[in-house]
Order: sequence, then C-alpha cells, then structure tokens
Amino acid sequence: MRQQRTYQLTRCAGRCLRSLLPFCLFTFLLFSCSVSYKFNGASIDYSKTKTIQIADFPIRSAYVWAPMGPMFNNRLKDEFASHTKLSQVKRNGDLKIEGEITQYQQRNKSVSAEGYSAQTELSITVNVRFTNNVNHQEDFERQFTASQAYETTQSLNSVQEELVTEMIKDLCDQIFNATVANW
Repeated sequence: MRQQRTYQLTRCAGRCLRSLLPFCLFTFLLFSCSVSYKFNGASIDYSKTKTIQIADFPIRSAYVWAPMGPMFNNRLKDEFASHTKLSQVKRNGDLKIEGEITQYQQRNKSVSAEGYSAQTELSITVNVRFTNNVNHQEDFERQFTASQAYETTQSLNSVQEELVTEMIKDLCDQIFNATVANW
C-alpha cells in the first residue's frame, strides 16, 4: 500500500513538473535575455566626443519680446545637459552650436465668416551654425522655425509666455535632433 502511494505521488509530481517546465523555461528566458533601447535620441560616440560649446543666441529680429532670448538659451543648454553626457565648455568644444534668433513675428492665420482675423500665428525662427570638430562632414548652417496659433479674441500679452515656451521647446528638440540624434 505504501509503495503504491509513493508511486502515485511520483507520477503526480512528474506531471506537475512537465506542466511547469514550459512556464519555468519561459520565465528564465524572459529574465535572462534583455534588449536595451535608449529613447533620449542621442547617438554620440562618447569615446571621441566629450564636450559641447553652446553660445548664447542674440536676438536679431526686428520684433522682440525681451524674455525670449534667455528662455531660449537656457532651454537649449538644459536640453543637452539632460539628454547627453557631454560636458558644456565655454570654448574649444568637440561640438559647437551658435547662431541667432532671426525672426519673431505674428501673422493672420485664418479669417472668420465676417472677414475678420479668427486666428493669429506666432512664430520664431533661429539660424543655427553647428560645428563638429570630431567629424566636419556633419557641420551645417540651417534655419529652424516653430509656430503656435491663438484665437484673436485673446490678447498677445495674455498668451505670449505660454506660446513662446512651447515654441522654444519645439525649436530645442529640432536642434537637438539635427545635431546629435542623427535620425
């Protein structure tokens, strides 16, 4: 009787192990194999490129909103500081970004049925000169533009800071992608 009970327990344990084996194998494979992706966008060879020099962009636009310059300059430097391991230097950087804010303008975007402006578009354009002292084939000079629309029932003063903040974020993303993301 005892021998029969031991045999039944052994058979039951064997069936349990066979049904658990695929699960254990799957779990083992899941945790032992990993694929790592980085979505910060930077594709920099840090063994060759260690520093970046980002000059302040002066405002060269006829139409000016004073806080825009410092907002843009700080955001651009923060973008590279938070998404790369590059050290920011004042001169002789492996990468160099400089330029100027060339346009800040507003224009009518759409007209209402009554013939009046319904939306106004605000835009910022920056001219960027990028120098890669490690690989000069990647050097460029290019303009980047970002825009935001607002209802003409709102005054520019009431929406300007929010819109400029959004446009600066967009511009800095564009510049980051063009200089170090290599997408």
